[in-house]
Amino acid sequence: MNTKRPHLLRAARAGCRGPLLALRLRLREWDLRAMARRLTRTLVLAGCFGSTPGLAHDIDVTGVARVMLDELPGNEYRMSIVDQQVPPLFNVERILPPRCQALEPTMFSYRFACDPTLNIDDSIAFPWPLEGVVVVARWSDGSDVSAYFTGDGNFVEIPLAQLKAGAASLGSLATTYLVLGAEHILFGIDHLLFVLGLLLLLSGFWKLIQTVTAFTIAHSITLACAVLGIFPVPNAPIEVLIALSIVMLAREIIMGQRGIVTLVHRRPWIVAFVFGLFHGFGFAGALGELGLSDADIPLALLFFNLGVEAGQVAFICLLIAINSLIKRFTSDLLISIHRGLAYGLGGIATYWFIERLPALMA
Repeated sequence: MNTKRPHLLRAARAGCRGPLLALRLRLREWDLRAMARRLTRTLVLAGCFGSTPGLAHDIDVTGVARVMLDELPGNEYRMSIVDQQVPPLFNVERILPPRCQALEPTMFSYRFACDPTLNIDDSIAFPWPLEGVVVVARWSDGSDVSAYFTGDGNFVEIPLAQLKAGAASLGSLATTYLVLGAEHILFGIDHLLFVLGLLLLLSGFWKLIQTVTAFTIAHSITLACAVLGIFPVPNAPIEVLIALSIVMLAREIIMGQRGIVTLVHRRPWIVAFVFGLFHGFGFAGALGELGLSDADIPLALLFFNLGVEAGQVAFICLLIAINSLIKRFTSDLLISIHRGLAYGLGGIATYWFIERLPALMA
């Protein structure tokens, strides 16, 4: 297929011979070819994240703009609009927090200062009727955080909490990471299934307390080690080990139902602690994706752990309540239900284990 653009060639022949204009034509042609290959919005966004400020894409086609936010010394910031087709910001102070003051702008970029600095309570609202905006924030600590924000047809709201600005207050930081921890456990199906397996394995209140406590301590240790960079582990083997932990737990549940008692049944806190170490590395993925600043790490770890524990306790209470109802109204089926859950856990975890194995070879 001939990818040359006749109108671009004619423009070049008409006198656009300078190195800068020729480079712009070649970049424009490259970007149009790339846009033709983007068949889905996901690929479009992937292209936006991987672009550099010098390459403008056709915003009329994608409906997505790109903005670079750089933190500078002296509480100053530079906001660069990558796409020339978006409407200019004539009064940049309108979209900034009230304590921020605009400085002298440059072409396609705006400078401003905030005292105190931007924090997770702040947001920036671009008055653009676009599908969305990709923002790449480059903070002074050397970290880069990217995120995509959808528009409502009039504005595109950019909550800086999703771009890892500095902590505004203890309350804001606590709420952000507490909710994040609770969401991670409640929407992490593999972690919930492991907790369900522990409950099926246990008998007695004290064993439940000991086992859940061991699981909590273990995943707190490895979560801290991973986030602090003391003992980082690739994600692929951890996901495989988490699936394997559920398979092995399901096997022990079935053996116990058959009357075969092992060390796991006598000391369930041991298996909870060992496998909790693996699950802690899995929890670390959520904090890693968010992008923590060094100043936020200690409190973020604390509140994230508290959120995980809150979600875990809520899930355990729900399971105990359901089990009590079943035992009260259909006690004859309780054993069969437990056996079915054990086999179900084993089947799902085995599928996950096989599905995740190829990632080890990548």
